[in-house]
Amino acid sequence: MGEEEAPEEPAASSESAPRTARGRRKRKSGRSEGRALQYWMVVSSPDNFRKTREHGFSIQGLKSRHRRRVETMRVGDRLLYYVTGRMGFAATVTVASPMYEDHTPIWRTARREEDYPWRVRMRPDSVLEEPDWVPAKDVAYRLEYVRKWPPEHWTLAFQGHLHQLAQKDFKLIEDEIRRTRRTRTAVSQTAPSAVLEK
Repeated sequence: MGEEEAPEEPAASSESAPRTARGRRKRKSGRSEGRALQYWMVVSSPDNFRKTREHGFSIQGLKSRHRRRVETMRVGDRLLYYVTGRMGFAATVTVASPMYEDHTPIWRTARREEDYPWRVRMRPDSVLEEPDWVPAKDVAYRLEYVRKWPPEHWTLAFQGHLHQLAQKDFKLIEDEIRRTRRTRTAVSQTAPSAVLEK
């Protein structure tokens, strides 16, 4: 989380002074404003995840109380979806815009005044169909993030709406999502031919 950003700052201040403008431009091209990418987990109800899916994973609204966190999101940051109830990881996306405010009703919550006003544009990366969501219980014990809680209370790590993750944790879950997609694709491609052979 914070440790990923720390190495970037000294490098920018100590090394960029003697470099040419060309070198500084190159440094900025890979990352927004010369800082490390951030990795996030959005905890979503099944209904709200469905709404995001219906919009083609092109937009995500985040709760009012998370304004400061959402303001730090930049193009290229990554989001991971954890769906409550099913307790599964369902998708990863890439942020494609800075935060903007929009009160168009899309997502719902028990709080009537909550309209998820802090929004970002995004593009889908790896998306699973509902039956294939990666069960959190299968990967939680491997996540550094979850170690903040006693093992018997690991589900507390997935309460709340928006969490920042270490890159290592994000990649671990995304690898599981991609592996599940590849397996499902391979099965669906071979199934018709198997039927024809019979």
